[in-house]
Amino acid sequence: MTPTELAEKLHARDVVLLAGRLLLSLIFVHEGLQLATHFEGAQKAMAALGVGTPLLIATIALQLGAGLSVALGILARLGAIGLGLFCLMTASFFHANFASQNELLHFEKDLAIAGGMFILALSGPGRLSVDLVLCSTMKGKASASAKAGTRLTPHLPSRICRPM
Repeated sequence: MTPTELAEKLHARDVVLLAGRLLLSLIFVHEGLQLATHFEGAQKAMAALGVGTPLLIATIALQLGAGLSVALGILARLGAIGLGLFCLMTASFFHANFASQNELLHFEKDLAIAGGMFILALSGPGRLSVDLVLCSTMKGKASASAKAGTRLTPHLPSRICRPM
């Protein structure tokens, strides 16, 4: 497929959704990598805020897992909901000192990112996503199995494969 043919098949909505997913996920993947590669320092800093090691590990896993989920479009709706809720909790627990202009700014940014994640969860990842490739592959296998008379057909939940 030539670049011109590819551009004709892609709609601006899908390109914008891809760009939005990448921009939204960047902060989480970056921070997750920073926490993981500087684990001892992060552990000490989090302990000072009352966050134990198990929660730090869960935070790293969420930031990396859900961040990559959103970026790649693999179960992006679920990843977006997880990161949106994470942002709401982070804003509430760590940035609620509104006397500090810096904390207020972080609170507002967390709310804005959460809003973007919830919009993404509703809109879906668009056609430029791994989910779409998986759904197309599974639907093709299901059709082939049905034609062959095989009862075992691959299935992905409809909420993942629903049209965008």
